[in-house]
Amino acid sequence: MTTNRRSFAAGLCAAFVSGRVRAQERQRRKRAFDFRPYRKTPTLAPVTCVTPDDGFYIHTFFDVCPFSPSGRYLAVLRLPFQDRKPDWKDTADVCVIDLQERTIQTVYTTSAFGMQTGAQLQWGATDRHLYFNDKSGKAGGHAVAIRLDWASGKAQELEGPIYHIAPDESAVISFNLDLINWVQDGYGCVVAPQHRLKLGAGAAKDQGLWHTSTSTGRKRLLVSLAAIFEALPNKDMYRGLAFHLFHSKFNPQGTRIMQVVRARDPESEEGRYQHGILTTFKTDGSDIRVAVPPELWKRGGHHPNWMPSGERLLMNLTPKDKLRFCTFGWDGSDFQVVSESILGSGHPAYEKTGRFIFTDSYPREPMSLPDGSSALRLIDTRRGEERTVLHMFALGQVNPSVLRLDPHPAWSRDGKRSCFNGAPEGRRQVFIADLSSLVA
Repeated sequence: MTTNRRSFAAGLCAAFVSGRVRAQERQRRKRAFDFRPYRKTPTLAPVTCVTPDDGFYIHTFFDVCPFSPSGRYLAVLRLPFQDRKPDWKDTADVCVIDLQERTIQTVYTTSAFGMQTGAQLQWGATDRHLYFNDKSGKAGGHAVAIRLDWASGKAQELEGPIYHIAPDESAVISFNLDLINWVQDGYGCVVAPQHRLKLGAGAAKDQGLWHTSTSTGRKRLLVSLAAIFEALPNKDMYRGLAFHLFHSKFNPQGTRIMQVVRARDPESEEGRYQHGILTTFKTDGSDIRVAVPPELWKRGGHHPNWMPSGERLLMNLTPKDKLRFCTFGWDGSDFQVVSESILGSGHPAYEKTGRFIFTDSYPREPMSLPDGSSALRLIDTRRGEERTVLHMFALGQVNPSVLRLDPHPAWSRDGKRSCFNGAPEGRRQVFIADLSSLVA
C-alpha cells in the first residue's frame, strides 16, 4: 500500500469515528415485525408487504436490485415524510430487512436523498457492503458515496457520488446529484442554498460523469459534458441550452455505460428540459455513441434499461402512433418493436433470461384503474402475451409531481420475484410479488 493509500484508508476509518454513521444503537437493533399479505384485489401471484407501519418506505429504482446477492436481505429507505420535498437538513434511514428472519434494522441515517430514488441505495457484489449517498463537508456539502459494512456499522466515505455501481463492485459512477435535480427533481439530493450549483449554456468541460474507485476512494471525471456534446450530430439544435446528465447505468457485464443526457434552457424553472438523448460508451469513457436521438425521444418515450445481454437496451418509445416496448443495440442499430399489439408503460425490465418483462403503469396510462391504481404487468415476449398480476394503489396523481410514488418494480437476481412500491392504505410501503409460478 502506498503512503497516499494509507492516508486515504486512515481518512476512511476516521469518517466512521467522526460520526458518519448517526443511527443510534437502539435503532441498530434488529426488530421483528409481521409480513402482511396484500389482498385488496385478486392477484395472479402471492404479494406480500415486507415493511412495517412505522414510516414511509421505498426501494431505489426499477433497474436497481434491492435484493442482496444471496437473496436473503432487502435494502430499503425509510423516509421521514411523504407530503413534502426534503430540505437540505432532513434525514432518512437506510434499513436492511432480513427476509428469512422477518426483521428490520436501521443501519445508517443519511441527509442525501430524494423522493424518487432515495439515496441511490445499492448492494455490492456480496451481502457485506451497501452503497448510498450522504452529504460531506469534504465535498463542500455535496453528496458522496458511502460504503457501509452494515453488519459492523463501519462506514467509508468515497470522493465521488453514486448513481450506479459496477457489477464487480470496483467503481461507482454519477453526475453531481445537486445538478441532477435541475433536470429531474427528486432523483438527486438537496444541498444547502449556499452550496448549490447551476450550469450555464453550453457543455461544461469540468462537469460530467464522475467515476470513483471503491478500492482507493478516488474520483475522476470519466466523461465530460463537453466530450458528449462533441459526439452528437446536429449541434445547432442545442444552441443556448445547458447540458446535464441524468440516469447512468453499467451494463450487466460491466463493459459499457448507458447515459441519459438532457439539454435545458438555463433560465427555465428547475426540472424542465427540452431534449432527452440516450448515449452509451465504454467504461473507459471512449466510443461515445447515440442510441436514441432527441428526434425519436420527443415522439414519446422514457425509461431505458439494459437487457441481460448487455448488448441491447429496452425502452418505452413511440416509433409510430403509440407507446411500445422497443429494443435496439447500444449504438441505436437493429431497432425492433417487442410487440405491435402490446402497449408500453411505466418502468419495464427484462428478467435474466430475456423472456419476460415486468412493468408498472402511470396513473394516466390506459391499463391503470380509474382511481389511478397502477397495473403490474407481466409480458411473455416469446408468446406475445401479457397478464396483469395485480393493481396497486400508489398515491395516484399527486401535486407537485415530485411527491408521486411510482411502483418501480425491480426483479430479484434469480428472476423469480419482483420488489415494488405501493400505498394501498395511503402510506408508502414496499411489496414483493412471488412470480415463480408465472415465469416457470
